[in-house]
Amino acid sequence: MIVLSRLRAVIGIASAQIRHQRLRSILAVVGICLAVLSMTLLTSLGAGVVQTGQEKFDTSGRDLWVTGGPVRLTPETGGFQNSLDNSHQVADEITARDDVKNAAALGFQTVYVSPNQSEFETIIGVGAPSGGQTVTVTEGSQYTSADKHYAGGSYDGPMTHEVIISPETAEQFDVGVNDTLYIGSTLVSAKQNEFRITGISPTYSNFLGTRNVVMHLSELQEISGTTGTDTASLVTVALQDGADPETVASEIEAQYPTLDVRTNQEQLEATLRRQAVLIAAGVSLVVLSIVTGIALTLNLVLSLIYQQRREFAALRAQGLSVWTLVGVVGTQAFTYGIFGGALAAGLTYPLADFLNIVIERLVGFEGVVAVDQRIVIGGFAIALVIGMASAFAGSWSLARQPVTDLLDN
Repeated sequence: MIVLSRLRAVIGIASAQIRHQRLRSILAVVGICLAVLSMTLLTSLGAGVVQTGQEKFDTSGRDLWVTGGPVRLTPETGGFQNSLDNSHQVADEITARDDVKNAAALGFQTVYVSPNQSEFETIIGVGAPSGGQTVTVTEGSQYTSADKHYAGGSYDGPMTHEVIISPETAEQFDVGVNDTLYIGSTLVSAKQNEFRITGISPTYSNFLGTRNVVMHLSELQEISGTTGTDTASLVTVALQDGADPETVASEIEAQYPTLDVRTNQEQLEATLRRQAVLIAAGVSLVVLSIVTGIALTLNLVLSLIYQQRREFAALRAQGLSVWTLVGVVGTQAFTYGIFGGALAAGLTYPLADFLNIVIERLVGFEGVVAVDQRIVIGGFAIALVIGMASAFAGSWSLARQPVTDLLDN
């Protein structure tokens, strides 16, 4: 009974203190809430990026990714520095393997696009084979399957001048199937090359997260001036059922020592490594937010103790034990942690939905901020840790001060 009575007294005094210092209490709760929100949202963003990347690779229908090195932007030409030469030959030789279903060379290049030869916009041009999972058409049809312009490497065959566009491109230029677009890597070449739209496909919008136009690789190379080296960005490989991706990758790398061959998982990891600075900055921000939350809450708790030092001293002088006062301070800080964590948990989901809307409009990817229940629970646990740390520090500060010092001050 004595313990219960003391516990009720501690909770009652702590509740009264919280109500009396409403503004400071609100600031403490908000500080903890912001610290936890930064952790839950940034962690959810990181998890969502990995999950989205894995889904994109898994749904691509490809097992291996062959490159000649990193694909870099080249501002002087307004395009990409593609790194894989003799791409058609490499794709044909890999396709000839018994354990390979098919291999396709893909090229990416920034191109100028206009429906009227006057108002040009720069978007991504994709060079890809027709049909299959390489380009899935939702409206219209594939362009001519045979890449006649390549002509065995001579690039003197007729160009089909056919193109498949993304839904975003169709909306931007207000065009559809059988309409035409002028496309080229320069304004001069764009005005000279009119392409007929055969279909609309979201395939590369889903993968690249941006609007695009898709045509035969040889025709993209022609309008980009890269036919001499048969340059592409990469070769994607689909394996036969039962083939081991890592084994096939090792064998292809042995056959082509200058090329990099990665599985889906390795390609995703390589992509994330290129964002190491951004990831490190995000982790640092999470840590900084947690430290800031602890510092803010601790500062408020110590400030409350300082402001109420005479009241605490009077209570101790009247016989109230120091541990009861420690319990009061600890209960206050712990309460801040509970309310801050609960508020953050409640705000995580709607804020994640809002961020997903913004990210989708900016880069085209859906559901990048993937909130997991474990992340929310972890955030609430961190809020309790912040509250307990502040409670410990505040209680220690109170317990080590003699009553006479408090009264003298």
